[in-house]
Amino acid sequence: MNVLGIETSCDETAIAVVEDGRRILSSVVSSQVELHAEYGGVVPELASRRHVEAMIPVLDEAIAGTACRLEDIDAVAVTHGPGLAGALLVGLNFAKALAYAMSRPLVAINHLEGHIYAAWLERERGPRFPLLALIVSGGHSDVVLMEGHGRYRRLGETVDDAAGEAFDKVARLLGLGFPGGPAIDRLASATAHSPPAHLPRARLARPYDFSFSGLKTKVQRIVRGEEGEAPPAAELAAAFQESVVDSLVTKAVQAARDHGASEIVLAGGVAANSLLRSSLAERSPLPVVVPPQALCTDNGAMIAAAGWRRLQAGETAPLDLDVEPGLRIG
Repeated sequence: MNVLGIETSCDETAIAVVEDGRRILSSVVSSQVELHAEYGGVVPELASRRHVEAMIPVLDEAIAGTACRLEDIDAVAVTHGPGLAGALLVGLNFAKALAYAMSRPLVAINHLEGHIYAAWLERERGPRFPLLALIVSGGHSDVVLMEGHGRYRRLGETVDDAAGEAFDKVARLLGLGFPGGPAIDRLASATAHSPPAHLPRARLARPYDFSFSGLKTKVQRIVRGEEGEAPPAAELAAAFQESVVDSLVTKAVQAARDHGASEIVLAGGVAANSLLRSSLAERSPLPVVVPPQALCTDNGAMIAAAGWRRLQAGETAPLDLDVEPGLRIG
């Protein structure tokens, strides 16, 4: 079964064709990084307009990259939330038009579920339940127990900034530009020094929740010279990254132990961070499954993979489906 996956939840126009939920036949991503870089973050209205411009060229490229014709597509899967409302609407309406025109089933996918299913693309084996999913992106930092296909229980989440959002904001403080995650990762990796200080970790009532706003404020005070002479930017970037990663890994590993997980899946855009990947692999007593870096950030293949699984369960969506920008998982 060939499933076409469409993802437009934020600032990437992404379409892919995936066979039987695992084999990527093509995956095309049109990034808007340069468009939003001058603003230091994603501008929702600009993102929506660019999606409109990119949808048909990206679809044409995705189909051309396979041995298929458009008629060979068996179903259309699309992200319907969470994300930017205008951006989601572009992708969803395009998907509904395709499904209607081709008389193919439409499948609605939670963006965060898509990130989880990216972990098994191009792999021979599937998930081992129960598993602990750590989903870390620009808008989300969630600890989710996955007890089976389509069965999720959210154990923890961020109470303020998501990890990716904190990376972007701290990068702006350090003058590193947008997107902030890759910039901080590169700068932190360039320093041979240990972090100059132990930056704070939030203590919260719920054991698996995260908070990064206090850490961001601490970095802001240091940069402004309110706590003495600021260290070099590379050392401060390393200290910030080490604090975020330690919080994420500590709580994910503890949640996995407490709930008898068989493995840990690291998913979402921040899963491309080199320190997070290495630290989780080193500190986890369980097997860790991480998608290749190209599949950590938003892509259509992960939506197609999750869509195939939903189809196996007999789930399809009506053509009057609407977006759910605040959709959660678990």
